[in-house]
Amino acid sequence: MRGEPSCPKCGGRVRAPGLFADTWQCDVHGTVHPLQPVVPPSVEALTVVVKRAEVPVWMPWPLPVGWLFTGISCAGDDRSGGRATAVACSGPGPLGGMGELLLIAEELGVGLGARHAGIDGPDPGPGLSVDRPPDVKLHAAGRPTPLWHVEGVPPDRAVFAGEACGMWLWAVVWPEQTGLLMYDELVLTDLRDAGAEVDLLPCGALSPRLIS
Repeated sequence: MRGEPSCPKCGGRVRAPGLFADTWQCDVHGTVHPLQPVVPPSVEALTVVVKRAEVPVWMPWPLPVGWLFTGISCAGDDRSGGRATAVACSGPGPLGGMGELLLIAEELGVGLGARHAGIDGPDPGPGLSVDRPPDVKLHAAGRPTPLWHVEGVPPDRAVFAGEACGMWLWAVVWPEQTGLLMYDELVLTDLRDAGAEVDLLPCGALSPRLIS
C-alpha cells in the first residue's frame, strides 16, 4: 500500500510544491493533481474523501445484492480539494464469479479514469464515440445519464464513459462480462448528498484495482 502521493496518470512519484514550482509535479506528465495514498475501506475513510471532494463521489445506491464497498481513492491536495474520485465495489457477477466495479468522477485532464481504463489519457479520446446512441443508461444524482462503451481497452475489462454533473464519469468493470451489470439501469448517488445513509454502507476487503 502506498504511503506517499503519486501521479494519477501513471502512478509514478510526484514532487510536492516548493521553491521552483507551486504545484505538484510528475517527471513525465508535469503538473498533476496528486493521487492520495489508498487506505482500507471504511465509513470513516469514505467520509474524509467525501468532505474534501470537489467532484461527485459516485456509489450505486442501493448496492446490487451481495455487493460491498471495497475502497476509495482521491486525486487532489488540501489546497485544491478532491479533483477526481474513484469508488470501488465488488460482488457476484451477473454470469457467476466475482466482479469489480470502479466508478470514477474527475475534472477534464486529471487522467485517473484513463489510467484505470488502461488507455492513453488523460481523457477518453478517440475511443469514445458519442455520434451514436449510448450503450447504457443509468441515473446519476436523479438524472438520466448516458454512457458509451470505450474502445481500445485491455480485454480483461469493460469500460464505459460519459458526463454527469459537468464531470467525466467512468465505469470500469472486471472481468469484461461483468459489464452486463451496467445494462440494469443502475442508480448512482453522489455520496456528498447521502447524509447518514453512508453509515449503513457494507464494507469489504480493499480492492487491488485501486492500487494497481
